[in-house]
Amino acid sequence: MAFSNTALKRPAPSAVASAVEALAARFGNNLITSQAVREQHSHTTTWLPMQPPDAVVMAQSTADIQDVVRICAERRIPVIPFGTGTSLEGQVNAPAGGVCIDLREMNRIIAVHPDDLDCVIEPGVTRKALNEHLRDQGLFFPIDPGADASIGGMAATRASGTNAVRYGTMKDNILALKIVRADGEIISTGTRAKKSSAGYDLTHLFIGAEGTLGIISEITLKLRGIPQSIAAGSCSFKTVEGACNATILAIQTGIPLARIELLNAAQVAACNVYSKLSLPETPLLLLEFHGTEADVAEQSKMFGEIARECGGGAFEWTTRQEDRTRLWQARHDAYWAVRGLRPGAQAVATDVCVPISRLAECVAETEKDIAASKLVSPIVGHVGDGNFHCSLLCDVNDPDEMQRIEGFLHRPVERAQAMDGTCTGEHGIGQGKQKYLVKELGPEAVEAMRALKQALDPHNILNPGKILPQA
Repeated sequence: MAFSNTALKRPAPSAVASAVEALAARFGNNLITSQAVREQHSHTTTWLPMQPPDAVVMAQSTADIQDVVRICAERRIPVIPFGTGTSLEGQVNAPAGGVCIDLREMNRIIAVHPDDLDCVIEPGVTRKALNEHLRDQGLFFPIDPGADASIGGMAATRASGTNAVRYGTMKDNILALKIVRADGEIISTGTRAKKSSAGYDLTHLFIGAEGTLGIISEITLKLRGIPQSIAAGSCSFKTVEGACNATILAIQTGIPLARIELLNAAQVAACNVYSKLSLPETPLLLLEFHGTEADVAEQSKMFGEIARECGGGAFEWTTRQEDRTRLWQARHDAYWAVRGLRPGAQAVATDVCVPISRLAECVAETEKDIAASKLVSPIVGHVGDGNFHCSLLCDVNDPDEMQRIEGFLHRPVERAQAMDGTCTGEHGIGQGKQKYLVKELGPEAVEAMRALKQALDPHNILNPGKILPQA
């Protein structure tokens, strides 16, 4: 093997200085080397330490990305792509220094094709900006990870979110990518055709690669028509098992759920305080149905019957936009609601995913683990696809608490993998979960990934130190 993370080291200062000088000549004021900006481009919303780059370039075009990569490739300097910085496993850190390419100013919506239900955009477009642009055409892009992430970052981490149970994840909603390779040349991975059997599936190779195989400079997305009617509702349950059983029955009976989210009792209590709600502080399902008025009424009725069979309380639903917005805003504010439980504490977020038949068992065991570890960690889950998140509150200055948290973080992963699940449903591997990859996929699969990395990035300059575990 040509390289491994154990060999990861910073380039010589003279090489970095040479690269910065060349970039300054090319980009002028769009090259930034101030300490504050560099630290902003290494910030991470997890427990991993900051590792800032040596410089930041504000890219405005595919040609800018190409020039940065070429200058850095010549000197073997790492290149780290940056969207909005909402990734959770250290994907934007620069463990070997290097140059961060900030893609936020590449935010053009290049073309929308309403008849074909697709669009072509630059990677810095955020999901909210895209949907604002599409609204008047009766279209929307359904992937909703909560944060107003950039579409490029969502593609790079194979993001998901609350709508995945009906609309899938990023891998299901991208038709083609334009990629800048490690030598600065461009790959186009597909066309606007809805299907193709032409050659290797390069599009899906780069989705979820976290910038380690190439830098996304253009994305062709699938779009959907805005439903005629949308209904949202909530239903409380006595137990997590009851909520999960209701979800499984709803899916098995063919109810086309658009969203179905689980909040455990601790998370409901946090949301009640933060979002000024008065929900019963027991396990809760939040749901959404899309279709015609008759469709959503029928779907809501059917789910209410299933919920009662599984020990649920009254299912309250509404089609009023302001009520729906308030309900889902509370769900999206879950992270901040958790932070509000303990002002000044840091929140450490982690996720796993299991087959939905094992979800109730996995969540229940995790709740017992949290209590036994004397930790505070509400749970939310994309229950329709078996994915759930723990948000641990910690005092980073308390060594005993940090030791308990580090010990805890391994156990949901081990539990999920033992249930034929995965160490991450949508946060990605980054730096934080590399150690679980071999156990999950096997050494042969990881060696295949190393071979791909070596073929596409022989000098290991593209976001080094991410995904692949140390050899």
